[in-house]
Amino acid sequence: MRILAPLPSFVLILLLVGCDQPPADKPLQYSTTPMDDTIIYSFAVHPLHNPQKLSQAYQPLIDYLNLQLKGVQIQLEASRDYQTYEKKFRAREPEFLLPNPWQTLQALKVGYHVIAMAGDEDDFKGIFIIRKDSAIKVPADLKGKVISYPSSTALAAAIMPQYYLYTHGIDINRDIQNTYVGSQESSILSVYLGKSAAGATWPPPWRLFQKDHPAEAAQLRIIWETSTLINNSVMVRDDVPESVREQVRKTLLDLAQTSQGEAILAGMETSSFHTSDDAHYGVVAKFIKRFEKKVRPVEGK
Repeated sequence: MRILAPLPSFVLILLLVGCDQPPADKPLQYSTTPMDDTIIYSFAVHPLHNPQKLSQAYQPLIDYLNLQLKGVQIQLEASRDYQTYEKKFRAREPEFLLPNPWQTLQALKVGYHVIAMAGDEDDFKGIFIIRKDSAIKVPADLKGKVISYPSSTALAAAIMPQYYLYTHGIDINRDIQNTYVGSQESSILSVYLGKSAAGATWPPPWRLFQKDHPAEAAQLRIIWETSTLINNSVMVRDDVPESVREQVRKTLLDLAQTSQGEAILAGMETSSFHTSDDAHYGVVAKFIKRFEKKVRPVEGK
């Protein structure tokens, strides 16, 4: 990936929001070149950020994993949008995944299994961002207006916010205009630039945005939060050897016990990895069933 020279903040914003043709997918670079006989596994993280920010946030974790693993190396893989990411795991291409909880359910169907949960449950919630100078006060004020989301399949940043609006009297299929802008950053920036009246995201990308773009973030605020649900998972494909699976699982669970691990977690805006399994995500299936019955299909709109 070619690294661009630093850009003024406003130019960067225009690039993030206005790019019509996203770059082609490719694995992100990693720091250590393996020997020819080393087995390479892909670790595909769902589009929490644009590819450059995702590399900055998650490459230290991949480097740390590679120091612990014997006989194998892992490379970080980014995807330009949610649909591309979902196409990859449905084809069983990556060996390791960090998907959102809805994607976790889909990956279970094609032979992936949960080995950990990434982050605390109380951090997995949708938030609505508006400009500080906005006149919006209650959900009814959104009628007739544009709302931005990363993707129709983003659980915390689209599905849960839309369910929140439904429970507050909004018909999301008729009362508002939903626009899916491809990334968490773009959903926030759409509000800043006045392209949407409100934007949905979730806490980690919002915290990162505040760090990276403090001047722009200072003009925005959270107006509503959804209830919480289970956090993102870490999954492994069913043909990865048990020894490798266990090494990765143990390294993730032990990460918060060292100062180096704490620094890596802080860069990802993640408190820690927790023990989890496939059954843990049954609560998500129940929520999705309720959402699709009352609001809309998760896919297809």
